[in-house]
Amino acid sequence: MVEPGDLLRQLFAAAVAAADPAVSLARHLPEPPRGRTVVVGAGKAAASMAQAVEAAWQGDISGLVVTRYGHGAPTKRIEVVEAAHPVPDAAGEAAAGRILDLVAGLTPDDLVLCLISGGGSSLLSLSGPGLTLSDKQAVNRALLRSGATIGEMNCVRRHLSAIKGGRLAAACHPAKVVTLLISDTPGDDPLDIASGPTVPDPTTCADALAILARYRIQVPAAVQARLESGAGESVKPGDPALAAPDLRMIATPLMALRAAAACAQDVGVAACILGDAIEGEAREVGWVMAGIARSVAEHGLPISAPCVLLSGGETTVTMRGHGRGGRNVEFLLALGVELRGHPRVHALAGDTDGVDGLEEVAGAVLAPDTIVRAARLGLSLDASLARNDGHGFFEALGDEIITGPTLTNVNDFRAILIV
Repeated sequence: MVEPGDLLRQLFAAAVAAADPAVSLARHLPEPPRGRTVVVGAGKAAASMAQAVEAAWQGDISGLVVTRYGHGAPTKRIEVVEAAHPVPDAAGEAAAGRILDLVAGLTPDDLVLCLISGGGSSLLSLSGPGLTLSDKQAVNRALLRSGATIGEMNCVRRHLSAIKGGRLAAACHPAKVVTLLISDTPGDDPLDIASGPTVPDPTTCADALAILARYRIQVPAAVQARLESGAGESVKPGDPALAAPDLRMIATPLMALRAAAACAQDVGVAACILGDAIEGEAREVGWVMAGIARSVAEHGLPISAPCVLLSGGETTVTMRGHGRGGRNVEFLLALGVELRGHPRVHALAGDTDGVDGLEEVAGAVLAPDTIVRAARLGLSLDASLARNDGHGFFEALGDEIITGPTLTNVNDFRAILIV
């Protein structure tokens, strides 16, 4: 068999490659319209999606997409703007305003192609009336530290926005809108991919307030007032401007996991996909996965070794310490704490966009000797987990995975190899 660490990296590469817009986007494009075609979008994959559209589209196109700093790609007819993620900045706000200007005044003969991928919630950030960018930044920072799920965070974001929660599609009316999506959310719900700029939103300001209360998040007075007054209500199901959303999913976490499974099977390693929509605290998911890995290694259940357990989704981290962390390295620390150097278990966890947390690091690998090598450096899994310092831990060991921007995003990828 291939060396375990090398095989795990190959599986991660296969998962990322399966989510490349160049592979799948063209077959989802609609027919050209009688009128104009305008391309807009946001997300970590927005630039590579725009490239794929330019390569395949028959006819004239123009437009603008916004992506994360460093995730741009050369285009000829669709402008690419870079902005901040995960906390919005002025560049993203200006780009969102320009996108609304581009889709104003269209006719029923025109077509808007919306290219939406994960990360768009912060990249496509346009404050609702009465709110400032600093208000939005404060709320985003608090949500990111709270342990709220992505669905809960996006519910709040939609009700503070002037473009999300169906508002972008409403601004395009009466033009035809086709949304091409790369999913980074558990369950692939379009409402939660970039907070659903072209999707009607059944949630309410009251729901957003309940989420803030649940996590005891203090928000600026203007935010509280907007939600309590109901002024932040989004576009609801049944609105004639969003009568029949045309949503086309071009890449999902499950597609990536299946590609990794096929890669493993090609070298004689059985693959078991545990799920593509796993949520919860990253450390708790790590503890559960350690139990499953032990069961495989010691009892051959639910599958016999050699095998790899694959999973995806989006976990959360409630910050308790002041380390440098991300949900994938947090997962690995917790997994390692429970496995205690089990001699037959190796693991990898990484974000398919190449960025785990705030670091330009996709994730890391865990090996049976990780705990021993860490001890030689005066490090421990337990202490690093307590500090939320996964990046500091794996950086010291030289076990980080650094891909650079992958220009796609189907969320977390976890592989546990039992030999």
